[in-house]
Amino acid sequence: MAAEMTVAQLIEKHRPTLDQTLEAIRTRAYWSPHPEHPKAYGESAGPDGVAAFEALRGKRFELDQPGTDDWAGEEVSPYGPELGISYPHPDVEVLLPAMRAALPVWRDAGPEARAAVCLEILSRISARTHEFAQAVMHTSGQAFMMAFQAGGPHAQDRGLEAVAYAYAEQVRTPERAQWSKPQGKRDPLELTKNFTPVPRGVALVIGCNTFPTWNGYPGLFASLATGNPVLVKPHPRAVLPLALTVKVAREVLAEAGFPADLVCLAVDKPGEGLAKTLAVRPEVRIIDYTGSTAFGDWLETHARQAQVFTEKAGVNTVVIESTDDYKGMLSNLAFSLSLYSGQMCTTPQNLLIPREGITTDAGPKSYDEVVGDLAGAVSGLLGDDARANALLGAIVNPQVKERIDAAVGLGEVALASREVANPEFPGATVRTPVIVKLDGAKPDSEAAYLSECFGPVSFAVAVDSAADAVDLLRRTIREKGAMTIGAYTTSTEVEQLVEEACLEECAQLSLNLTGGVYVNQTAAFSDFHGSGGNPAANAALCDGAFVANRFRTVEVRRPA
Repeated sequence: MAAEMTVAQLIEKHRPTLDQTLEAIRTRAYWSPHPEHPKAYGESAGPDGVAAFEALRGKRFELDQPGTDDWAGEEVSPYGPELGISYPHPDVEVLLPAMRAALPVWRDAGPEARAAVCLEILSRISARTHEFAQAVMHTSGQAFMMAFQAGGPHAQDRGLEAVAYAYAEQVRTPERAQWSKPQGKRDPLELTKNFTPVPRGVALVIGCNTFPTWNGYPGLFASLATGNPVLVKPHPRAVLPLALTVKVAREVLAEAGFPADLVCLAVDKPGEGLAKTLAVRPEVRIIDYTGSTAFGDWLETHARQAQVFTEKAGVNTVVIESTDDYKGMLSNLAFSLSLYSGQMCTTPQNLLIPREGITTDAGPKSYDEVVGDLAGAVSGLLGDDARANALLGAIVNPQVKERIDAAVGLGEVALASREVANPEFPGATVRTPVIVKLDGAKPDSEAAYLSECFGPVSFAVAVDSAADAVDLLRRTIREKGAMTIGAYTTSTEVEQLVEEACLEECAQLSLNLTGGVYVNQTAAFSDFHGSGGNPAANAALCDGAFVANRFRTVEVRRPA
């Protein structure tokens, strides 16, 4: 355990990182304090991380938080093994009042102290990135490198980004102001005014199965940095990464002289539905949720006492009209469709292609040729089983496999999904993407391409023209939402049409990606994940709006 540090020492230690982060979100330039390469953490870090993960299996995960009335946990790795870890189950009548009681001292600490404590939590998590990578891998099914990067440094970057935005919004108003209003010949009216960022109350983070840290850290750290106690309710199949996070946070808080109960864990029993119970509690004033549209809509409708931030389902779309790098386009799209078996909220689903074909640097290509060449690019990328396993990871739950199997009945199959054996984890379900041809002019195709089909399923939708593609793109964003939009075109006119559609419908757009940047990846401090302006999500990760309503500013004025 690290040596205890005073708040002043934490501020001195982390102020340079906070300042660099504030500069990064101002300039949107590339920056990260968290190394992406596993070897950057030392030669023994990998084996040590595996050993630390293995040491957690088959045991109780002790947290020493109030109100524990039982133990729960039933995680099974998508790679096969049972984790066998049991976690504290809360008596909410005891836990929530204890968290609420911890709020005043955290509120009074001020924005800079809170930011410094949050950065210390992230620093200690970073030092254990290999352990967290194992936890993410064996709960989400991500392949190791993706679990390491997305579940480690990239998630930590998103948490740090949220802290910086939270700090900036809180210090926008000064702590104190001297106010003097001239009164002519009379003495001026003079007041001293104090301004305090006041947290809303207990914040509830409802975790997701696929990206427990990457999706969980923005809300967790935005709420904590703005003074709110945070109750973390993980997805039942992905508890460990967030349980580890809670444990680190509680240790740092206690060492810095704050109540550990500012961050607690709530794990439910099978079928209990604890998230619904917690979501409508009067103590819960903020909710962060990533997951299905149905439950996101339920939260927005029923959790009326809380400020609710949701990332739900969307139908991500790519317009393919023309390209000056046909090979690069195919390669880029093949990777985007394959990464983590398409189990990302940013993976492209609908590929809108003119039925008369497209123009390319390799000559004109018909609709059938484009779809066939893309299928060939995916097959080539995943032809080697070792490389396929490293890119695809494992199917996270049976529902994804069912969608893959059902897709073949929706239209002509351009690329069939195949099973890939994983010698290291024979119990893993690994499947390559399926690509299905659909005719955008046929009404019976709409049910398929206008519904999110989460997983490695994509539809090559034939459209009449580029203008028709943009019309369908606009309709898709407006009705179903989208986290990401892509387009390939050499036409200035088409580019402007696509850009205008995304501006009007509020969707994040990537144009002509043919290299090592992909439509389903975003960089913290520079890219916005989601927009908050279409049905896929009501917030963006991360901007001022994501943090500013987690606190209110209370003024106290008195005569000078």
